[in-house]
Amino acid sequence: MRNNKPSYTLEHIVKERYPTFVDAVRDMDDALSMCSLFSTFPRSGRCHVSSVQLCRRLTVEFMHYVIAARALRKVFLSIKGIYYQAEIQGQEITWVVPYMFSRNHATDVDYRVMVTFNDFYATLLGFINFRLYQSLNLTYPPKMEVLDNEVGSEVDYALENEELMERLAGLSGDVAHVVAADAGNEEAELDEFPVDGDNEGTEGTKRKEEAQRLQNLQNLFVGLKFFLNREVPREPLAFIIRSFGGMVSWEPTVCIGATFGVSDETVTHQVVDRPMVERTFINRTYVQPQWLFDCVNACMLLPTADYLPGAHLPPHVSPFMKEGQGEYEPPEQLRLRALQRGEQIDQSDVEKTMEKEEEETDGEQVDSEDDGRGSDSGHEEMEEEEKEEEIKLQEIEKKMQKKVRGKLFGFCFFFLNHSTIPLFLESDSVFELFVFHVQRKVHVTAGKVKEQNEELVAAEEALEEKRLAVMAMRKKDRHLYSKIMYGRRKKEREANKLAVKRKAYEDTLKAAKKVKKR
Repeated sequence: MRNNKPSYTLEHIVKERYPTFVDAVRDMDDALSMCSLFSTFPRSGRCHVSSVQLCRRLTVEFMHYVIAARALRKVFLSIKGIYYQAEIQGQEITWVVPYMFSRNHATDVDYRVMVTFNDFYATLLGFINFRLYQSLNLTYPPKMEVLDNEVGSEVDYALENEELMERLAGLSGDVAHVVAADAGNEEAELDEFPVDGDNEGTEGTKRKEEAQRLQNLQNLFVGLKFFLNREVPREPLAFIIRSFGGMVSWEPTVCIGATFGVSDETVTHQVVDRPMVERTFINRTYVQPQWLFDCVNACMLLPTADYLPGAHLPPHVSPFMKEGQGEYEPPEQLRLRALQRGEQIDQSDVEKTMEKEEEETDGEQVDSEDDGRGSDSGHEEMEEEEKEEEIKLQEIEKKMQKKVRGKLFGFCFFFLNHSTIPLFLESDSVFELFVFHVQRKVHVTAGKVKEQNEELVAAEEALEEKRLAVMAMRKKDRHLYSKIMYGRRKKEREANKLAVKRKAYEDTLKAAKKVKKR
């Protein structure tokens, strides 16, 4: 009965749903996220062991392709897991990988539905991996190239049937090619085509700058050797370092694939996550793991002063935040953009300016508490300003009264010609105004040139044109425009809320520093 049990395949569904390969690549975000989740599941009755092993193999194969193609673009550490973004076949693929923690199956989740989706996604990811490996002339199923400098023996740390998978999961070696690649091949250059018009030079320079920026990002860690301590997450750090051209190794007892030891003198950076290191070397830099993620997002090697062992790390800014109108930009993002522009920002200068600001605020508080005369003079200045404002308001009221009186005099003159003045002048106030205009001496005064602010006038004209354009819209377009403006105002309100929260946070930090100084 078990031998005759019917089985089904999903290849025909994948072919029907995705007629082209680009369509399949565009829809592989959920497949990668689901397979990455299943690859971390424990072995239990809720999920079959073969399904977990298949998902683990597919995700490792995809990571090897990203390493070989240098396709990784962004990384971000979040509460849910690690977000990655790669550019494959001109498509941006974003997926999330959960942290490698021991977890138990939740009781309120129907795993049968998830297993059904996972079967389809695993089939799709297998097709995509096969085509991607063919595009780079890589063997599939992948085979590792022989490493002459490998530290330790895989026989001591893995079974014979798990040796290949453990070597693949190490991510330290390259996948073997079907045909040996020529070492003398030159890098591909952009083709230049003649373009008619005035934008020929600007478009060409933009393309060259973009290609140069991408090349610099792909070679970010070229020439650097990293050694990972056993307390740091090995797999995501090895994946990032290898994706940008760096060399990485670890203790041979952690995982198979270590290529050099901790005592190697050519190591440039050692990634640690402890405040103190037992044995230190002068010719290498010790950094915390966040430095690698921030360097990738900044597309440059950041200064290591803020990422030394035991240092208070700077905030981890999301690279998926887009610049736009009304968006909140934290100070760290502005500082990062200044570094990308080539501006040298000294952290000591920033701290000195902050200390000066704190001293000035403290001095103002002390002066306000101790110096009573200063406070009295401040109150007098405030009173003088209030008096000046009252005088200005009175002058404005007088001008308005003059305008009203002139209009009333015109009305009275009109009613006087029409013999209705007795009916109109029943009110005493109107009669007084009429007498005032009659008795006033009529004289001609020289005109004064009214000074106008050109910027203010231009802004008013632009607002008036915008208002008229909105009035000229169709009802459907006006409704859509109102929705767009509502979304912008909502973003601005959220940005203002975040700015207020940031200011409150900085105030608490300043207060804590003052308490420590005392």
